[in-house]
Amino acid sequence: MQRDKFFESWSERHGNANVTGIVKTWLSISYFVAKMLCKFKLSANTITILGLIFAILLYMNAKLIWAPLFLVLSLLSDGIDGSLAIISGKSSKWGALLDSIVDRLSELFWILALYQLGINLNLLTTILVFASVQEYIRARSGGLGLNDIGLVTIAERPVRASFVFIVLILFNLKSELFYLPIYLWLIFQTVSLLMLSKHARAKLS
Repeated sequence: MQRDKFFESWSERHGNANVTGIVKTWLSISYFVAKMLCKFKLSANTITILGLIFAILLYMNAKLIWAPLFLVLSLLSDGIDGSLAIISGKSSKWGALLDSIVDRLSELFWILALYQLGINLNLLTTILVFASVQEYIRARSGGLGLNDIGLVTIAERPVRASFVFIVLILFNLKSELFYLPIYLWLIFQTVSLLMLSKHARAKLS
């Protein structure tokens, strides 16, 4: 599959989203990596599961200096599996469901990793619940016939991963204020949930 055709297929699967700027840059990288993986006969579902394994390794090694690397590998796997499915022509509804399940499980292990660092469990639980409800609203809206909810919030999955990454880096730098980004994350997550709830209600009414 040529790159332009890949961009077109990806856009169709994401509500005809524009492939420009940083999205195009990332998709170009993802396309290159996925093309290589195709040669090794790796399936998209295998890469999806690898993403979960890296998230578990993050949890198991949260206090070690290479913890951020496991987070990055988990995110890369999550981005590449879809590209591999498109390029290999083996995308499936089961694969899409597995990807969603692994995304939620991976984020659970991200939260558990932060708990390992000593961050308040109640605070982390609140963030996890808000993020999970946000993703449920998006998924359930699709099940009710809303193919594209048409809203990108300020706390989508890449942003949530960025907060985890920042906390891990600050912890490794021995900063006594390494936990402060968590409070900002909670604010972002609360606003995002309210934004999406209001938007979904308007769309489905």
